[in-house]
Amino acid sequence: MSDYDVIVIGAGNAGLTAAATLQRAGTRTLLLERHNVPGGCGTSFRRGRFEFEVALHQLSGVGVQGQPASLREGLFTELGIVDRVEFVQEQELYRAIIPGRLDVTLPADWGAAVEVLEARFPGNRTRLQQFFELVKKVTFWQLAAMRGMHAEKIEPVLFAYGLRPLKDVLDEYFVDELLKFALGIYWGYLGQPPSKLCFQDFAIMLFAYFEFKPWHIRGGSQAMSTAILDVFIQAGGTVLFNTEVTAILASEKGVHGVRLEDGNEVTASDVISNASLPTTYGMVENYDMPTAVRDDLSTRLVGVSAFVLHMGLDTTPAELGFTTSTNFVNLDTDDDRTFAAARSFKPARGVAVSSYDVAPIGFSPAGATHISLMSLHYADAWNKVRPDEYSRVKFAYAETLLNMCEYITPGIRDSIEEIDVATPLTVMRYLGHPGGSIYGYEQDRTDGWLFRDNERESHIPGLHLVGAWTGIGGFQPTLAAGARVAQNLLCMKSA
Repeated sequence: MSDYDVIVIGAGNAGLTAAATLQRAGTRTLLLERHNVPGGCGTSFRRGRFEFEVALHQLSGVGVQGQPASLREGLFTELGIVDRVEFVQEQELYRAIIPGRLDVTLPADWGAAVEVLEARFPGNRTRLQQFFELVKKVTFWQLAAMRGMHAEKIEPVLFAYGLRPLKDVLDEYFVDELLKFALGIYWGYLGQPPSKLCFQDFAIMLFAYFEFKPWHIRGGSQAMSTAILDVFIQAGGTVLFNTEVTAILASEKGVHGVRLEDGNEVTASDVISNASLPTTYGMVENYDMPTAVRDDLSTRLVGVSAFVLHMGLDTTPAELGFTTSTNFVNLDTDDDRTFAAARSFKPARGVAVSSYDVAPIGFSPAGATHISLMSLHYADAWNKVRPDEYSRVKFAYAETLLNMCEYITPGIRDSIEEIDVATPLTVMRYLGHPGGSIYGYEQDRTDGWLFRDNERESHIPGLHLVGAWTGIGGFQPTLAAGARVAQNLLCMKSA
């Protein structure tokens, strides 16, 4: 008899929901995590009087109470955490800024967004309504296709627009470059500029934020991670922290357990890995790696990482000039040039500024505020920095993000009480992801569900893959993916 029915490697979003789903269904599950807390990207840390949110900017898909197809009424209710977590709603999607040219705040409502954009860009009302209708249609039919609907029954709109670059679709509907910028600024959440990002990926993300609103969590994403872990433990699950998996044990029949850093081996008939695909397959012992796996990994590119400033400020959001929780500041409308800067140490051309106290999540003392500045950045440039130059380069680049932030908050440097800087090397070390990737592989059209389905097929019996490296990245997709993979495994076991 195996020690456990299932072993889950990694307590990130997908690992947590997979483990909790399995254990609550009566499956004996062991959850292994090399860090000392659950969550992966869904966690926080303290500096002085402040607690800093590591990665969550806006949680999509939560929905209001009673809203069908939402995380609140679906996954979170099924896991039993809906009453354990307090959600904080944001009333706006974001504020989009190009200094001296554009400053527009988009409400989290389809109709209100049309009114705001029509007021700023007169004469575009009909085109805006048509564009938002296209977003809804492409999302609906994409979801239908993902759930197995036959191609003959799917509306042609998905085939006509789904795989086109977002930029091409925006160019078809609009002329004004500033309007296109204001509508497409969420591209940073997927790590690909509009010229490369396929429209169906953008559409489903924008739909999730408009339809189900942007949210955060009282106590930060760590509160959500802890709540999922708690229901897992209360259902009888076993979790080991500070425990690294060094090998996935296998035979010609497939996997049958794991080896831990201390040399101990634990057996199970199934292993779910929330680690990256290269790391996961690299740990498999005594198994002739299928050609399909080698071909898959050799044709993919590791995605972008991030450079982040976490700051505690001794001033309120209002005093700093923050009117929205989420702000995007870019130097111009050239998204390709902004994205290209992610491969060098040239000054940042775009930054996402999150103020966690406009709609407070409870991390700052009274009269203070907690913000983060994030810019996409690849690890390649950082790997070439000499150790004795690392600190200088890190803080020099941080200054360029602060310069961008000062377009919103002039003099922000005078309010800094605490600051912590994370580079792609920090992300790499913390998550254990190749290149410090925050979204897994590059989220281009060839990496989507139409062409690759690592979630459904690992090509090794008993090994199951979850997380950003098997599909679309981000909080909502990975939370849902973990539960989905677990449910599929339960169906297989009961068949």
